[in-house]
Parts: sequence; structure tokens; C-alpha cells
Amino acid sequence: MTIYQEITDSIIQELEKGATPWVKPWNAPASADKNIVSGKPYRGINRFITAMVSGIKGYDCPAWASLKQWNELGARVRKDEKATKIVYWSQAKDKKAEASGEDKFYQFAKVSYIYNVAQVTGIDIIASEDTPVSDNQKIEACENRIIATQAKYTIGGDTACYIPSIDSIRMPALNTFQSAEHYYATFFHELTHWTSEKTRCDRDLSKGRFGNSDYAFEELVAELGAAFLCQQHGIKGDLRHAGYIESWLKCLKADSRAIFKASALAQQASDFLLACGTDKQVLIEDELLAA
Repeated sequence: MTIYQEITDSIIQELEKGATPWVKPWNAPASADKNIVSGKPYRGINRFITAMVSGIKGYDCPAWASLKQWNELGARVRKDEKATKIVYWSQAKDKKAEASGEDKFYQFAKVSYIYNVAQVTGIDIIASEDTPVSDNQKIEACENRIIATQAKYTIGGDTACYIPSIDSIRMPALNTFQSAEHYYATFFHELTHWTSEKTRCDRDLSKGRFGNSDYAFEELVAELGAAFLCQQHGIKGDLRHAGYIESWLKCLKADSRAIFKASALAQQASDFLLACGTDKQVLIEDELLAA
């Protein structure tokens, strides 16, 4: 098995647990996952991997290092802690080219294993506060809507996602968003995913894989649900309709009724969230789901 396949398989495994890639209407440079020794933030695929694992594991400090690096810092990785596999690039001389007098190099990928500071002892690292990039103010009605759901969530970091395996939402801080409306639109998107749990609206997320039709369908439900909630609260958030719905619809063209089903499920999710904290019973239009 190649390194590429190993990394791909590990990403698929985590995606199946609920971690998802994101498009960000926020900036959080202080909270970017980074190597504690070099201070350099991870980039590309490694940024994706570390953020995803932090979301799954609940790591709130973005400091990472290899076993050797932690040891050199006087820290020790706890017994039975599992390393996170990332990729780095190395280069070597092209022997065939060298034989003919040419000085050529080629790059190849290698695996490195790193641990988050939450997995080690003997060192104290305090998570940096996100540098405020705005003076966004809370919108009381939106805050009350979130509180009424009693959903579990953590604030901070560089990831917005719902994690089914721990039934919890992760959100970057309000002051890192380009506007308060972007923040609440993103929160409503994740809350719509949160309604998928069996005792709420019971949508099966287990078949979703990034890029497949099931994943696209649930993302469309979440976007529509967020749009309905934004409309309900009179805000205009930065939803992902313009850049993403076209690609989602390509996945959904196999079922001409899919958009109607997605709208019905989004309405059900929206109704459920709006009913939280009240005695209202949430119903769904059977004729829409049967369409």
C-alpha cells in the first residue's frame, strides 16, 4: 500500500466518523495547527488532517510534535496514545540522470507521526487566544436559538463541524468571523447536521463520503436548513450556495426528486430547531418526502 493510499484511507475513516472539510468565512491564524518546535503552521493535506483529528478528539491546543521532538522538550507521550500520520516531502538524486552526467532530483512523500500536546505530560502549553479580526457582537435571538437546542458544542480553533461520534459541534470564535451573520449562518449549518441524530430527525449519515451523492445530499440539507433559519432570524449569512450547490446538484441529478426531499428534510430540521425549548410537536410533510 502506498503512502498516498494510507493517508487517503485514514481520511476516509475519519470522514466516516463525521469530520468534514470546510469552507471558511472566518480567519483564525493564532489557532492554526502547527509544529511546536518550528512554529510553522501545517499546510495542505497536513492542515486538513490535523484539524480533522483535533475535531474528532476535542484537542483545544494546536501544538503538535513528533515523539523525538517531545522527548527533546522534556515531555513524554502517554502510554497507548495513538499518533497522527502526516506527510512530508523529501528529495533524492535521480541515479539514472546522474549516470549520464545530469544533476537531477526527484521528490517523494514520506510519513511522519505526530502527537498533540493533549497526548503528552511534562510540559505546559497554553493555547493562544485568537487574534480578534472583528468586533462582532452577539445576536441575542440567534444565541437564544442555539441555547434552546441544548446541543453540545465547543468554541475555538480553526474548524467548524458536527461530529456524530461524540454528538458535538465545534465552532471557531465569533470574533474570527468576517461578520456575526457569517458566524450564525455557519452555526445553523452545523446545527442542521446535529438534527440528523436518531432521536431528533433521524437522517443516516453513515453512507456519506466526501464527494459522493450521500455526502452532497446531507450538505445540501444542511445548507437549506441554515438558509431557512437565517431567514427566520432576519440575517444574511455567508452560506455556500453560490460556490457549491452546482456541484451538489450534479450528484443529485441521478434522482430528479432529490431536491424536493432535501428541502423537506431541511424544513423538518429547521422546524425541529425552532421548536426546541417549546412544547411544539415537529411534523414533516409526508407528501414531500414521498415525492
